[in-house]
Order: sequence, then C-alpha cells, then structure tokens
Amino acid sequence: MEPRRRKVTYDHYGYLFIAPFFIVFLIFQLYPIFFTFRTSLTDAVGWDKILNNSIIGFDNFKVLFTANDISRLFWLSFKNTVIIWFFNFVPQIGFALILASWFTDTHLRLRAQGAFKVMIFMPNIITAATIGMLFFSLFSYPIAPVNTLMQKLGILNTPFEYFRNVPTSRGIISFIQWWMWYGNTMIIMIAGMSGINPSLFEAAMIDGCTSRQIFWKITLPLIKPILLYNLITSLVGGLTMFDIPHLMTQGNPNNMTNTVARFIYMQGFSGSYNFNMASASSVVLFAIIIICSLILNILMSDRDARPKK
Repeated sequence: MEPRRRKVTYDHYGYLFIAPFFIVFLIFQLYPIFFTFRTSLTDAVGWDKILNNSIIGFDNFKVLFTANDISRLFWLSFKNTVIIWFFNFVPQIGFALILASWFTDTHLRLRAQGAFKVMIFMPNIITAATIGMLFFSLFSYPIAPVNTLMQKLGILNTPFEYFRNVPTSRGIISFIQWWMWYGNTMIIMIAGMSGINPSLFEAAMIDGCTSRQIFWKITLPLIKPILLYNLITSLVGGLTMFDIPHLMTQGNPNNMTNTVARFIYMQGFSGSYNFNMASASSVVLFAIIIICSLILNILMSDRDARPKK
C-alpha cells in the first residue's frame, strides 16, 4: 500500500501579499477617518487637547450652521470651491471627449498619436508646487512675462495685478486645474471608447450614420459609466482642492479664492489650532461629497438596463 501523499497548498501566501495594503490602509486612512469623526465631537482646541479632550456633542456643527464669522468663512470657501471646480471641470470633460473621439476615430488616422498623448498628459505628472510657482512667476506684479508681453502688444498701459482681482485669480486657478487634469481625463475616455465593440461602429457606418451621429448615439451612451467615474472623481478632487490656491493666492483677495480644504487647514494648523472645528468641517465636507456622489449616480444610472419586475 502506497503512503498517502501530503497535499501542499499555497493559498495562504496570498494573504501575505495583500496584507501590506490593509495594514497601511488601517493605519493611515481608516484610523484617521474615525479619529476625525471623534475629534469633531470634542473641545479639542490647541495641541494640549488633541488627545486629552472631552466630548461636547454637536456644538461644533452648530457653529458651522449658525450666523458667525467661522460659518460665513466656511460657506464662502465652499462657494469658491464650487465655482473654481465648475469652471475647470466643464472645459476639462468637453476637451477630453473631443480629443478622445479624435484619437479613437479610425477615419482621421492621426499621425504621431503617442507623442501627442504624452505631451497632453505631461502636466499631470508635474508636481502642483512646481506648476503653482511657474504660474505665479508668469502672472506676478509688477514685472512678469505676462505683464511685459501685454504692455508690448499695447493691450495694457500699466502692469495689472492679476492676483488682486477676483475673476482673474479664480480664472488662473481654474485654468491650471484644467491644464493639469484634462490629459488624465482624456486617457480614461480613450480607454472607455476603445472598449466599445467595433462592429457597432461598422454597422452604423453601413447604415449611413455620420461621425457626429455615431458619437451621440453610440459612443456617448456606452461610455456613460466612464463619464460617471470621471465626474465623481473630479468632484472629490475639486471639493478637496488645496495646493494650487494655497501656493498662489493664499486665499486672497479677501478670501475669494479660499477653498474648503484650505479653510480646514487654517482652522487646524494656525491661530488657536481649532482641531475640533477643522474636524467638524471635514465631516461636513465628507457628507456633502457622499450626497453629491449618490445624486450623480442616480441621475446617470441606466434605467433601461435594469431588469423589469
């Protein structure tokens, strides 16, 4: 009788490979989230109370929803954030759709597509600090390349203070955010369009459909999940915008370019170190993002694809 062979399994080694992700997630993401929620319910003002604090309930949230200086600054920052996000996302998604449709259109047969894609995506891999300092140098006052060029062309008689004007300062920040991210959005759109069955386009062309009809009737409906993904990720990134406004304007002029993320930063790491108000603001922002994401998911869900009861 032959001895029974012992079965060797290696399934448990898979847990070792995924363990680092879960450990890092628990320490650096999940725990800070719960810590922020708890701190929002405490009187944590100052470094001495960041750990030794007392639960005071929803008093911090009441401050954000009643008429006072902190509340007015928070909601002004939220309004600024929405305005800047809107004016960079709308051209971002539109430009990305146009470029993606060009790159995936077999009729155009664009040459050097790889080089163009790399150049378009390049701003996304440059650090925000580098881009912020670059544009700050370009639009500085009184001597800077933009002002010098405008004066030589006769458009301006005297140097213009771009960062002391609300529309121009918001416009520059919106442009930078668009320039940094439209390449990333384009790549995702190209991936979505490339996944569509080519036979659908061939059938449409045989039926005599134009490129515009194919885009609106076939391409756009089929990439709706990709559009939803881009919209939600852009919403999250836009509402948590911090680096460019902080580096370029410091929230000026008159807090009109201050964003919610910068408001939270200033509450928690300047002045009296109001960690409780910073945490409460973070929780409110988190709730707004969740609600907006759910609304977008409902509005863009494909009702026709749902099974009928």
